[in-house]
Order: sequence, then structure tokens, then C-alpha cells
Amino acid sequence: MSGGGFHVHGPHDHELEHAAQHAANGHGDEGSSKMVNQIAMFTAIIATVGALFAYMGGATQANAGLYKNNAALKKTEASNQWNYFQAKSTKQSLVELARDLAPEDKKAGYITRAERYEKEKNEIKLAAEKLEAEATQWDKQSDEQMHLHHRWAQATTALQVSIAFAAIALLTKKKWLEVAMFSVAGVGVAVGGLALLHI
Repeated sequence: MSGGGFHVHGPHDHELEHAAQHAANGHGDEGSSKMVNQIAMFTAIIATVGALFAYMGGATQANAGLYKNNAALKKTEASNQWNYFQAKSTKQSLVELARDLAPEDKKAGYITRAERYEKEKNEIKLAAEKLEAEATQWDKQSDEQMHLHHRWAQATTALQVSIAFAAIALLTKKKWLEVAMFSVAGVGVAVGGLALLHI
């Protein structure tokens, strides 16, 4: 209900209220009244669980996007390091060429510079490899979060189908629909349990 007094009913809310009102006024038989109360309570509980599952589904989807973004940033940083590594390699190659072409009395300076470039390249390579490993880890975490998101979405969908069965069971008073309602809800809760256990 909003502040202006406007209330939006779900597709089955009116039927639940109508059936509960008839049961409270003594209309219908006792078995029917029990079924109505049972389905009404079940629907409220499953709707609450479904809302929690939907929240978790949204949270894991947001995490997956965030982690994928972190992976992209690390990949960019690693690429920058590899470009820096390549620039050092080019400088080292030029210094080694100059060393080979230089007279003997000038070679020592080129040798020192070539050794410095080799040391810098190794440090840059380690940094680039570390960034690539971090990117891979972020990608893995993103994939795990997307898997969980799909589990939460599957669980939420099953609970929504169960609530639809509840509304139809109230309208038709068919026992098999009530059984289907409980069965599909059980599947939804089980899948939600798998998501909770990160399976």
C-alpha cells in the first residue's frame, strides 16, 4: 500500500480474500475452509521466501557484474604492463645492437644498460603475470556469482509457479493442484537451498 491509499493486488489476492471471507462467515464446508486457510498461509510464506530469493538473485547478479568489471580492469592493467615490457625489450635490443657495433672501450656502458633493461623487464613481467592471475580470479568469482544468480532465479520462478497453482487450486478446489502447488514449492525451496550452499 502506498501513502495515497492505493493498493495493488496480485492476481490471486482477491480470490484469497474472497475465499477467506467466506470461510470466516461459515460459508462452504469445513474441508474447503481448511483448504482455503492452508493455501492462504502457504501463499504468504512462499511469497516471503520468494522475495528473499529474488533479492539474493539480484545481489548475486550485481556481484557478478562488479567482479567482471574488476577482471576487465586487471586485464587492462596487465596489458599496460606487457606494453611496458615490450618497450623495455625494444630498448634492450637497441642497446645490445649498439654494444655489438661499439668499439671495445664503449661496450661496458652498453652492457650495463642492457643488464638494467633485463632486470626491469623481469620485474615488469612479474607484475603483468600477477595482474593476469588477479583478472583470472575475478573472472572465476564472476562466473560463480552468475551460477548462483541462475540458481536463485530458478528457485524464484518455481515459487512463482507454485503461487499460481495456489490461486488455481483456490478457484477450482482441485486437490491435485494443491499437491502440485506443494511439490513445485518444494522444488523451489530445494533449488534455493542449493544456491545457499553455493552448489
